[in-house]
Amino acid sequence: MAKRQDLKVIFKQNDQNQLFLLPPNLDELVSKDHPVRIVSAVLDKVDIGSLIAGYKPGGTSSYHPRMLLKSLVYAYINNRLSTNH
Repeated sequence: MAKRQDLKVIFKQNDQNQLFLLPPNLDELVSKDHPVRIVSAVLDKVDIGSLIAGYKPGGTSSYHPRMLLKSLVYAYINNRLSTNH
């Protein structure tokens, strides 16, 4: 099957500063000194271009690899990689 050149990868929206229908916003639910903020800040600076390049265009939107990486790293440092915890 020929690969279409006009397709592009589309990621699901991930806005960590989004507002709820009613206050508070997501930022207010996580304390300023929570370790998840460090994980997020560090991984925001990591170049994941080669990871994104591996995604194939077309189909439904995907969760952004950076957001998935943040979730995986935070779970890993908290020893939460299994659903048995």
